[in-house]
Amino acid sequence: MSVSAPELPQARPNRGADDGVIIGKDPIRRPDTRSPKVMTRRAWWLVALNFLIPGSAQSLTGSRRLGRIGLTATLTMWVLIVLTVVAAIVWPGLLTSLGTNVVFLLVLQLVLVAYAVLWVVLTVDTLRLVRLVKTRPGARPLIAVAAIAGLVIGGGGVAYAAQQLIAPAREAIASIFTNNEPPVPPSNGYYNILLLGADSGLGRDSMRFDSISVVSVNAETGATHITGIPRDLAHVPFSDGPMHDLYPEGLQGHKSNTCGWGPGINQIMNAVEICRDDRGAGLYPKAAEGASTPAIEATKDAAEGILGIDIPYYVFVDMKGFADIVDALGGVDITVQERLPEGGGPTYEGQPAEDWAIGWIEPGPQHMDGDTAQWYARSRYTTSDWDRMRRQRELQQAILAQANPANVLTRFQDVAKAGEDLVQTDIPAGLLPFLVDLAVKAKQQPVETIELTPKGAGIDTDRPTAAEYAHVREVIQQALYPPSPSPTTAP
Repeated sequence: MSVSAPELPQARPNRGADDGVIIGKDPIRRPDTRSPKVMTRRAWWLVALNFLIPGSAQSLTGSRRLGRIGLTATLTMWVLIVLTVVAAIVWPGLLTSLGTNVVFLLVLQLVLVAYAVLWVVLTVDTLRLVRLVKTRPGARPLIAVAAIAGLVIGGGGVAYAAQQLIAPAREAIASIFTNNEPPVPPSNGYYNILLLGADSGLGRDSMRFDSISVVSVNAETGATHITGIPRDLAHVPFSDGPMHDLYPEGLQGHKSNTCGWGPGINQIMNAVEICRDDRGAGLYPKAAEGASTPAIEATKDAAEGILGIDIPYYVFVDMKGFADIVDALGGVDITVQERLPEGGGPTYEGQPAEDWAIGWIEPGPQHMDGDTAQWYARSRYTTSDWDRMRRQRELQQAILAQANPANVLTRFQDVAKAGEDLVQTDIPAGLLPFLVDLAVKAKQQPVETIELTPKGAGIDTDRPTAAEYAHVREVIQQALYPPSPSPTTAP
């Protein structure tokens, strides 16, 4: 009778204490912590997952609750990005409306900041899950640097978008577009906007609008015309309103030992505000409510009377802010036609420019910074006012050309800040999305210019007649509404 050998107990596989999972068979969830090779490979996987899909590292091997929060936030961000791309292609108007809405921008900024903070939390937790002390010694600093680099690229990019792009845009829109009145419809197919440049400085007793233009943008095509009005254009007619009641035959000068003005259009500030006890409030009592001033409203009426078109809105450009916007865009490229002095001008009549000029702008292609561009636009010695108007129009077009999306995006914070200091306007916030869409169309077309000069429009700026003003209005109508070509019959 044979006796069988006793059965020996079998070695049990190494299992986890919690759920019986075999250690080493699942290197992500239950790695063999005794193997630096396995732990190093696992660390790289977790760091990569945290960068590509924040929250996934926690879902696999950490706090499931934190992982769900991270994955939900990440999925939401990707959905928003996809929807943004689709909207840009299918419904760009919606994207523009949201992008110019202050409340939406504030909510978006808070969401992005919260996601950036969450990414920091997830990265710190991922480094805890990695267990660097169990990885290979030589790989530890590389893993830590890779995790931090992923945080800087990913979370830092989100934070940058929130603080350097969205926040300045929101603040600039809120600061500039303070008029909340309903937008007016286009007039005969055009939005006409009065563009004013301030001429103020040391030794000046008042600010005068020495750069006066009217920008007419076709509401359908974006075709743009800029009409330059000479600052000394005299006896300007006014459209119906308080100034027309005061000066039915056109603006007249007034001489006084204390406060007076000449008949030029840039003297309207003195006539309406500086020399009136009520600062023009009696003439235009609702100007302040509409984010305007009596002098600006009177200048609007003058431009309407000159050109024969409705001008509901204005944009005021401060010359100091003008220099800042040029610097923010990285300068502008201009081909200078004649040598121009920089400086305030001669101290006595007949003094040569070499005695008072603080610098010179030489002829030829020039890349101008803000200060040089400002002198180029304002210099009125050694050249005529007509040349000065031409240079201002050149700079306007150069700035439009320089303000391409890539350039504005990379310098957005500086551009937005300069815009706050540069611009004052009564354009309502509700019209901004439509104008942004129009600007995209306008940028694809050349800007047409009209100068109200003896050569450009056949008008004597010192003593213009009613017939000459009537001719100017005809010129504007022909420019804005060119006749359609007559159909021809084929032989």
